[in-house]
Amino acid sequence: MPAGLVISAPASGVGKTTLTLALARAWRNRGLNVQCFKSGPDYIDPAFHAAATGRASVNVDSWAMDRGTIAHLVGRGTDADVVLAEGSMGLFDGVAARGVSGTGATADIAEMLGWPVLLVIDPSGQAQTAAAIAAGLRDYRAGVRLAGVVLNRVASPRHEDLVRRALNDAGIAVFGALPRHAEISLPKRHLGLVQAEEQAEIGKLIDEAARFVAEHVDLDAVLGSAASWSPQPAANGMNVTPPGQRIALARDAAFSFIYPHMLEAWRAAGAEISTFSPLADEAPDASADVCWLPGGYPELHAGKIAANARFRSGLRAFADTRPVHGECGGYMVLGAALTDADGIRHEMTGLLGLETSFAKRRMHLGYRLAALGAPMPGHQVGARLRGHEFHYSTIVAQPDTPLSVVHDATGAVIAETGSRRGLATGTFFHLIAEDR
Repeated sequence: MPAGLVISAPASGVGKTTLTLALARAWRNRGLNVQCFKSGPDYIDPAFHAAATGRASVNVDSWAMDRGTIAHLVGRGTDADVVLAEGSMGLFDGVAARGVSGTGATADIAEMLGWPVLLVIDPSGQAQTAAAIAAGLRDYRAGVRLAGVVLNRVASPRHEDLVRRALNDAGIAVFGALPRHAEISLPKRHLGLVQAEEQAEIGKLIDEAARFVAEHVDLDAVLGSAASWSPQPAANGMNVTPPGQRIALARDAAFSFIYPHMLEAWRAAGAEISTFSPLADEAPDASADVCWLPGGYPELHAGKIAANARFRSGLRAFADTRPVHGECGGYMVLGAALTDADGIRHEMTGLLGLETSFAKRRMHLGYRLAALGAPMPGHQVGARLRGHEFHYSTIVAQPDTPLSVVHDATGAVIAETGSRRGLATGTFFHLIAEDR
């Protein structure tokens, strides 16, 4: 029977991902099968999870997914010995208005699955106050259980002793304390972590993190704190309609942000996926019946994309007779032009009139609920799509027919409506699920 545990923290940037990867690899090194999940809308961490465990990881999201979908996805951990769900942001951080089955908070997943929470606490600049924070999180919401704490970035043995004593007085188990260790820090980029496939030394980095954590954390005690878990059969699956039978999917360093569960759902529904690389100047498979350009980092490769004539002409020819859809970065590449952070304007494919700029960065972040006013691949007029938007580009022009009416999680209408022209469509949000 698998043992389930949620890894969370009071805030972002405390060390959840590093601890999750280290625990997963350390237990795997002991011969255990470890399955990871990511709570919330993050398309980067699951690739790191897979690198640590050798098993594919997917997202579970209480704002965008119903309980049946979450149960279906989590059911992949049935044959594992340990199941870890890495949280996002702070334990109770979500949106103000409830979505399908919650607010998107990690605590929703912990309560829904009945798994205790392992807190990562960074006590930098404090001592006993760290115990007050942990106790507050423990007591904040009935139904969410605290397993214990791992301290990260402790300054000295004396500092550790002060924090440990306070936590012990509060009745909170301390499973270990990690001194500052810069060598296991994961590199950052403007949208968060650098992707796993971009790091040639990712295996060594995770091995070092596992060694370091095993040296400072009681792995047996952490494992013993996890809940024995009997997955309940899901009443239904993903209920996802693929965008086509044969899907040409852009896939390289500029186009890699797509939720793993979406690709799995497409394949499970019988779709075939062929990949191509715009950065290698490849065109979509001519035998495909739809082309999908995910998000990623096209702004870092805008000059190369603009110069790759075979890709651009091939995509245009494809769009003459078959649908093409782009999400976020893919949407930008379907547009007329993209201005990079240095203020240089690059012509894109011109299938849509969208123009975007990174010259003045402005963050666009949050859940999105879109009501389609026109069809897009896999979804008809009137469909309600749930997704997440995260980018720093600014719209210079969005002249085409709006694809949808888009609301944020508070219900406010936003300007990023997406576009449609001919057989080309695009959205700034990344699709997570369709309302049933």
